[in-house]
Order: sequence, then structure tokens, then C-alpha cells
Amino acid sequence: MKYTTLGSTGMEVSRLCLGCMSFSINGKTKIHDWVLDEKESREIIERAIELGINFFDTANAYSNGESEKVLGKVLNDYNRDEYVVSTKGYFPTNLFSDEKETHPNSSGLSRKAIEQELQNSLDRLGMDTIDLYYIHRWDYDTPIEETLKTLDDAVRRNQVRYIGASSMWTHQFAKAIYRSDHLGLERFISMQNHYNLVYREEEREMIPFCKEEKIAVIPWSPLAQGYLTRPHEKMTSTKRGEELTGFHQEYRQGGGPTINERVEEIARQKGVKMAQIALAWLLHKDTVDAPIIGTTSVKHLEEAVEALEINLSDSEIEYLEEPYEPLLISGDKVPGSQVN
Repeated sequence: MKYTTLGSTGMEVSRLCLGCMSFSINGKTKIHDWVLDEKESREIIERAIELGINFFDTANAYSNGESEKVLGKVLNDYNRDEYVVSTKGYFPTNLFSDEKETHPNSSGLSRKAIEQELQNSLDRLGMDTIDLYYIHRWDYDTPIEETLKTLDDAVRRNQVRYIGASSMWTHQFAKAIYRSDHLGLERFISMQNHYNLVYREEEREMIPFCKEEKIAVIPWSPLAQGYLTRPHEKMTSTKRGEELTGFHQEYRQGGGPTINERVEEIARQKGVKMAQIALAWLLHKDTVDAPIIGTTSVKHLEEAVEALEINLSDSEIEYLEEPYEPLLISGDKVPGSQVN
């Protein structure tokens, strides 16, 4: 495993972050039939630890809170201090539940919502402190100053060590950073954003802003919801791929199919998997700290770690990037849209 300093924090994390969206206690639901049960989830988390991964990402909304429970149970069997845990708040815990009934303050970034959801996450994780706590989206109904002051209080209470943000417009993120600096509050140290070979719109503003402000970039969906793991005509060959065919159509637009074919071509030349080439491309970007890899397979986890050893030449990177065409902004920045 290779490690890097997370943004400007001084905290060391593995170059790959294990995403825990597919983990649960009870296994598949009517909404996500690719979700793993506790035994299967534990097997992947423990193998990640063996491979040297020390960075884990979850959220209150993943598997209705069960993802946090599984991750906490496994890590608390080890030396908790060795691991960096991130989780998120904004969406209601039952976002993926068959029952959508929620109370008025079950989501959002008001002081009440953050404080109660943060405490609930701590309880589910079985931890006193969360290393990195994200706002999962921008809250259009709550002043950012209220959110920032609440997060600052959480840091001062030692419930949270660092704070981060995910999937928003750059002007919103910049406003939050500058307001926190002006008010003398904790500032966001990381951006968890949508970034991969077939969706590079973040290169326009968000990534340059993060570089300028020394903010960590932690991309979600580095494999484009599986689109970069197999030839595009075979996208529906897995349960999750079949489910996600209707989402993120932008991957299949513009130069997406050609990029997919070039990933397949270079993978074949190097004798590796397409997913490994897609990950290697991200790992070659000096602005990227740790892509979030989600998996339901130990084998795929091991292959992801092997991608750390793949070298891409400048000409290969240029060949992969050349077909890209500008895309409409993905709906992940729109209120109430798909969750990562």
C-alpha cells in the first residue's frame, strides 16, 4: 500500500479509500439487491485492512445506517487509532428504505439536524470521534454560516477531527471556505466529488480551486458506476450495472464510448483489468489524494490495490483523455438527486 498526506492536515491515509455503500447487516433490500450482509461486508473490510488500507468512507444514509454499524463493529475489533473513518450527514437515514416517512428535521444541515445525525452516526459506529465528517450535499434552506458554526462546535467537542464537503458547485464551496476563514471557524479540508475518465467537468473549477486552497480531492465513482470496468456493450452484465443503466447517461455521451474502448485497449496491452487502468489514471493525477473504491468482491478489492503499481506513460494518459468532450453537469449537484 502507498500512503499520502490528506490535503494540508498532516494526517496520513492510504492512496485508496474503501467505500462502504454496499455494506449492511441484513443484506440486499428491495431497492439495492447488490448490498452485502454483515458476514460478507466484514470479509471485505478485513481484507482491506490486510492490504494496508486505513481509510474508510461511509454515510448515515448507506443501508439505512447499517453500513456505519458494520464498519464500526469490524474496526472496533482492531486498534481504532490506526484507521481514518469518514462519514456524512445531510440525507435522511432511511433514504434507501422502502418506507420514506421522515420527520421534518431528519435531513439537511441545520444545527438540529447535524447535531442529532452526528450523534446517531457516532452511536452506530461505536466511536467517540469521527476523523472526517462530510456535508453530503449543499443545503439550500440553511444559511451556510449556521452549518459552519455547528460543525466548528462539533470539532471543539472532539466529536469530529476534520470536516469535508461533497458534490456542490465550486462557487458554493468557495463561499463556505471564505466564510469559515472570515468567521475564524474550522474550514473544509476535503472535497469528495464526482470525477473519473468519462466525467471530468470537475477539472474546470473545483479541482483548480482545491489545488489553490490545498484541499484534498477524494473522488467518488472513480470507475464510473462500473462503466469503466467492462466493454460498454456489457454494462448490464452485473446486478449493479443493470440497476444503474438508467443513471449517469452522460458516461455514454460525447467521447465516453471511445474512452471506454481505449481503456479496454490499454488494459489488454498491459495484461491488466480495465478497472485497474481507470484507477491508475486517477492515481496519476497529482491533485487526487485517494479515490473511493466501492466493491462487493474481495477479488475486485485486491485488483484495485494492484492498480497502485501500474504506470501510465504521458502518451497513454493523453490517448485516454483525448476523446473527452464537454458534458452537461451531472445531477449529483441538484437538491434531492442521486446519492453517492
